[in-house]
Amino acid sequence: MVKRVNLFTRAFGAEPGVPDVTALADWVAKHRGKTADLHAYLLEQSLSPQCAAGITVPCGGGMFTKDRVLECLKGIKDTRVVDDMYIEPKPLIDDAHRLVAQKKHVWCAIPAPDALGITDCYYNDKDEWYDAIYCAYTDLMRAQRDTGIEGHVLISERMDDYEVSSLASHTVFFFQPTPDRKSLETVMECQHRIAVGKEQLNIVFDLANEYELHQLIVMDPDEGSIRNALSHLDPDQVMVGGYCTDGCNEYWKRLVDSAYYTK
Repeated sequence: MVKRVNLFTRAFGAEPGVPDVTALADWVAKHRGKTADLHAYLLEQSLSPQCAAGITVPCGGGMFTKDRVLECLKGIKDTRVVDDMYIEPKPLIDDAHRLVAQKKHVWCAIPAPDALGITDCYYNDKDEWYDAIYCAYTDLMRAQRDTGIEGHVLISERMDDYEVSSLASHTVFFFQPTPDRKSLETVMECQHRIAVGKEQLNIVFDLANEYELHQLIVMDPDEGSIRNALSHLDPDQVMVGGYCTDGCNEYWKRLVDSAYYTK
């Protein structure tokens, strides 16, 4: 008898996109008396379809939070570091409250430091600059975790060795939507969980001969890619992952529907 076994699902954030004026106005009217700006709308919309679809490990936020992160990093002017860096985390704490009010134990996705496009014009020393930005990020993420956020997804455009080794932990997951082999090597050296599409699975299996791999999240899988993952790892080491950039209501439902294998 064929048995269907469901896999856990995990989100890595979303990019809801700017809504039309009517949709935003209706949403603002429903939230009269609360903070109801465009960022708050995008934050809520990044998470609510995941909750409705039943994603196992939901994650609000995405690359759209870049301006919010920059708002909390002080000593920066026009993306240039011009003074000692420090943080004023209240905007991100407010975001954490909003996400946790929607769903307990939620993760939050923000751009990785390298994706902010900041140029150091103050420290003029690579080690000092790295220490400053990574300490600031650590403090910002801790402030959100103290508010109830379970952990953070750092969305990267390219994986930086020092960045990953400095920040990767059980509460920080580095994620790159379209990684190449070099990026995967950088991540797997420090992070024993990896999220990749079906196109990168064989690269990961090859690298697993050199690096420890405890968990594999297959992004937007089909039946063949799940079967491929399960031929290398035990079922409790495989999850299905998603990062929505369009049509999120249906996207997360389809993802949950795809998260199974038969035995």
